[in-house]
Amino acid sequence: MKKHELVIIGAGPGGYVAAIRAAQLGIDTAVVEKEAVGGVCLNWGCIPTKALLKSAKVYETIKNAKSYGIDVDKDAVNVDFKKVMKRKERIVKKLTNGVGFLLKKNKVTLYEGEAVVEDAHTIKVGEETLQTEKLIIATGARPAVPPIEGLQEGLESGFVLTSKPLLDIDHVPEKLVVVGGGVIGTEFATIFNSFGSDVTILEREEDILPGVDNEVKEHFKKKLKKDKIKVVTGANVETVKDGKVTYMHADESQTLEADKVLLAAGMRPNTEGLEKLGLALEEGAIKTDALMRTNIEDVYAIGDVNGKLLLAHVASKEGITAVEHMKGIERPMDYDKMPSGIYTFPEIAQVGFTEEEVKEKGIAYKKSVFPITANGKALAEGQSVGLVKIIATKEMNEVIGVHILAEGATEMISEAVLGMTLEALADDIAHAVHPHPTLAEMVMEAAHGITDDPIHI
Repeated sequence: MKKHELVIIGAGPGGYVAAIRAAQLGIDTAVVEKEAVGGVCLNWGCIPTKALLKSAKVYETIKNAKSYGIDVDKDAVNVDFKKVMKRKERIVKKLTNGVGFLLKKNKVTLYEGEAVVEDAHTIKVGEETLQTEKLIIATGARPAVPPIEGLQEGLESGFVLTSKPLLDIDHVPEKLVVVGGGVIGTEFATIFNSFGSDVTILEREEDILPGVDNEVKEHFKKKLKKDKIKVVTGANVETVKDGKVTYMHADESQTLEADKVLLAAGMRPNTEGLEKLGLALEEGAIKTDALMRTNIEDVYAIGDVNGKLLLAHVASKEGITAVEHMKGIERPMDYDKMPSGIYTFPEIAQVGFTEEEVKEKGIAYKKSVFPITANGKALAEGQSVGLVKIIATKEMNEVIGVHILAEGATEMISEAVLGMTLEALADDIAHAVHPHPTLAEMVMEAAHGITDDPIHI
């Protein structure tokens, strides 16, 4: 029997970050991982998709080189998809090896195998029994499989793929149907559309990308249309079989032919095997407070398994919050200031409230929108679709929401996160000198709109 002060189940971005921080605080820590260190994000999600997106972006840029004054025969430019995938694999391998090194460097004990939880202080891994004072559950989530006729058979045959096996595909499908218009669906639609797939997104709800500010979303949907990515909302998929997807739309049955189908219809928390703990669940996820405590003493839950925000950086922050609480440091999570990014062309990034949420909450507000077409750096780089939108309280100009549609939006949003964390006013951002020419100037310009002294619009 091995004894530890803390055992963490899952070595994804929540689990391994929690382990490193715990070790820094002097906690004897062990991590149990049944698949791969780094979890879904590093191995089959965040990092590999960004590697593919970069290859797709380079391909797009070369094809459009003439618009930059460079003569290139775009018909002579081809994608070697196997080399694209090998590049992705090299990046993933380097990063996973790096995480393994960090765990070892911080003297975190790694157990490889599936954790079987006996109680809050006893975990079995194979033949090994671990005793622990504290337990963190970081088991993540997996793709939800809705009850659609033929779907399970399609998953077994390889006609239907979730994001994980799609990242190991050896060719670009001629026709790709994406079931689900959320973040995963739109990102993969962007990737394969750029590589030449005929892509259709089928979304059951009346709009794609729930949680994205509507004004930003409308501009983005125009770009999808320009890129010839077909989007059908209000589409209820009924059958998936024999190379076809049948769905109901506007009370009519429609059928699409497909070489591959991506199932991206949401995620389901991995709570199996935890039944003996008696954890309180909410919509299938483990219920936690702002310090990541569950209803069971000494048991915490972080990352996708708690269903709060299914984002890697949120999981990491939750992990730090949990282990610091074990040492008497209370820094509760503030989910209203958690940024999110969607890595499409262009990117979408946001933090705080959308305009729709502000209206629903009855907050008196101001908004300012600065278009990308008024930014010199954007024009020089060939960007024509995008904006920065700031939402602030009417009385004080306190920034309560920032939404960006632009290439590099996920980098630009950090200024807004820092500002909101410090309870900045739009005046503070407007008065902070931004270097010229940069895309980041758009944040300053939008802030000037809040303070009623816009310069370039």
